[in-house]
Amino acid sequence: MNVRRLIPTAALAGAVALGATALTSCSGAGAVGGEDGKLGVTASFYPLQFVAEQIGKEHVKVDGLTKPGVEPHDLEITPKQTAQLGEADVVLYLKNLQPAVDKAVAQSGVKNIVDAATLTELEAHGASGHDHGAEEAHAEGEGHDHSHGEGTDPHVWLDPVKYAEIAKGVGAALEKADPGHAADYRKNTDELVGKLAALDTEFKDGLKNTASRTFITTHSAFGYLAERYGLDQEGISGVDPESEPSPARMKDLQAVAKKDNVTTVFFETLASDKTAKTLATDTGLKTDVLDPLEGITDTSQGSDYFEVMRSNLKNLQKALGAK
Repeated sequence: MNVRRLIPTAALAGAVALGATALTSCSGAGAVGGEDGKLGVTASFYPLQFVAEQIGKEHVKVDGLTKPGVEPHDLEITPKQTAQLGEADVVLYLKNLQPAVDKAVAQSGVKNIVDAATLTELEAHGASGHDHGAEEAHAEGEGHDHSHGEGTDPHVWLDPVKYAEIAKGVGAALEKADPGHAADYRKNTDELVGKLAALDTEFKDGLKNTASRTFITTHSAFGYLAERYGLDQEGISGVDPESEPSPARMKDLQAVAKKDNVTTVFFETLASDKTAKTLATDTGLKTDVLDPLEGITDTSQGSDYFEVMRSNLKNLQKALGAK
């Protein structure tokens, strides 16, 4: 996994109170909202945008900084977006996932800022589900740093349980920013948390009994999902999904595929499938999509978070030989 995809633990040490203390500055429902009377929410990328829309519904106007098809990690903020950020009533972001957003948020002067990284516990995951990838990465001797003992994986939204914790935090933030509609935000939060609990059950039941517990993917984004459902994620490399894996890593994965009865190499819709196809050809495996849900596009296997997650579940069940 690329270093820029990781969040240093030190950055998470900021108290969860960050949002709470900032948000208490609003004195009432009349203190927020544009000309249309809606609470203006700016979300840094799709998973936070989706949560805000689901909880805020008709009371909010949600703008996303990361447009469909743009890789969130590489986002560059335009002057127009910086201005838009400064006018928001509430800003939702995940600190250290998008450096350009961090900088813009720090300069925005917005009082109601919510860092999703403070709403759930982040963990470290590597390219390998067996040993967190550290030993392999050092053995490969590649130029990127995998010795990220202090680094954590930002892809928490791919675990429905952790995503529900973020939803609760966002709901509380919207209540504080717009107390006049607090009851609706609470109801909508409970509804979303209930849907996520049902999704968690679907994954638990759907992946309970499989021929293999190991999956290979170009993008090591599924550490939380693998951990939640007792699977092993093997990343082709710990870096960008479009980078070339080392010969040593390819050899390791061929051995893993044979030993763990792996049938499929996964790639994502927004990135090239070149590395997945190379490994699949060398090992006689199939390829399929596992979507890290960093954005929804026309090529996504579903129109929203829940649809794409259910497609991911189906693809995993097929690849792992669910019984």
